[in-house]
Amino acid sequence: MSVAFAGNSTTGPSREAGPLRVMVVDDSVVIRGLISRWIGAEHDMEVAASLRTGLEAVNQLERINPDVAVLDIEMPELDGISALPQLLAKKRDLVVIMASTLTRRNAEISFKALSLGAADYIPKPESTREASAADIFHHDLIQKIRHLGARLRRRAAVASPPLVPASPAPLVREAARAAAPAPAVHAAPSLSLTTRPFSLQVPKVLLIGSSTGGPQALMTLVADLGPVIDRFPVLITQHMPPTFTTILAEHLARASRRPSSEATDGEPVKPGRIYLAPGGKHMRVARNGMDTVIALDDGPAVNFCKPAVDPLFTSAIDIWHGNILSVILTGMGSDGMRGGKDIVAAGGSVIAQDEATSVVWGMPGAAANAGICAAILPLNQIAAKVNRLFAGDRA
Repeated sequence: MSVAFAGNSTTGPSREAGPLRVMVVDDSVVIRGLISRWIGAEHDMEVAASLRTGLEAVNQLERINPDVAVLDIEMPELDGISALPQLLAKKRDLVVIMASTLTRRNAEISFKALSLGAADYIPKPESTREASAADIFHHDLIQKIRHLGARLRRRAAVASPPLVPASPAPLVREAARAAAPAPAVHAAPSLSLTTRPFSLQVPKVLLIGSSTGGPQALMTLVADLGPVIDRFPVLITQHMPPTFTTILAEHLARASRRPSSEATDGEPVKPGRIYLAPGGKHMRVARNGMDTVIALDDGPAVNFCKPAVDPLFTSAIDIWHGNILSVILTGMGSDGMRGGKDIVAAGGSVIAQDEATSVVWGMPGAAANAGICAAILPLNQIAAKVNRLFAGDRA
């Protein structure tokens, strides 16, 4: 899967100033009202429209001309997955965030939506009366709208000639890989980024952390990591809820052509397979006699995330010491940066995905700006570098 931007026309220039215009499309009046209130309370976004069906969204898109659409999957007349390609055909730079409840069917549809051009997805709580679930939904939705909308603005600014009002150049949605350069949201980069030498210790484990845009990036990465997976354990934390991680593990197995599954508590960690942190649990590693095993943790969120990357990274040091290679892929926030610092201090190495190929350059940008990375690479160059490092190449 890859985030793609497909379509044959557009509905006018994307705004480079002023609040982000958000179109909320959901057949539930409660959800529409809730999301609309949240958006209305933010200084940098506004509700452009609140609609009940996908058909209304398609028919009114030119008039509304939103920057971002929050699109429910299950709706009468025209559901979200059917409306998605029609919306993108009319406005190819529209940022679409799919919203769905946590069912296997909806998780599978959300993954399909990513391949059709949706920018991201967000799980809706089963009941908005559950305060903690509603708070997480609120936080995640606003952050996704803000960061993905900012990416749209940056693209428009790069595409438009300076000092001359103009429509953004056409954006091409790439349906095969997530490796094509595209300006992305970043974490306030320094004027110059410095890298450090790779560790002289040959890695014995590969750790990967990712968030927004991660599923697509992970598919690209693991497809070319066969030599590493066959000889070393690979552990991944992707910010993702339950059920979604089950589906992601299946996609990773198909992409890598290697065993991949959600990790289970107490499971031995061995070469030849991919271990994915299950949604709603932190994944760590621990010793059990002579064996290294998975240790799942139901503790509080870390960096607003559960699972989080930092717990995996820091726990691995007690097992593999400096023989660790960690990769931080696209994602919001800074999760993985602190754990990456600890890995580097222990003698290991960190690779970050570069800004141009990240959907959101938050997590990798934080690591890059912290000066802990031995390399900052485009997505389509990371696998080759990882393969060489595990083969003993330190260059």
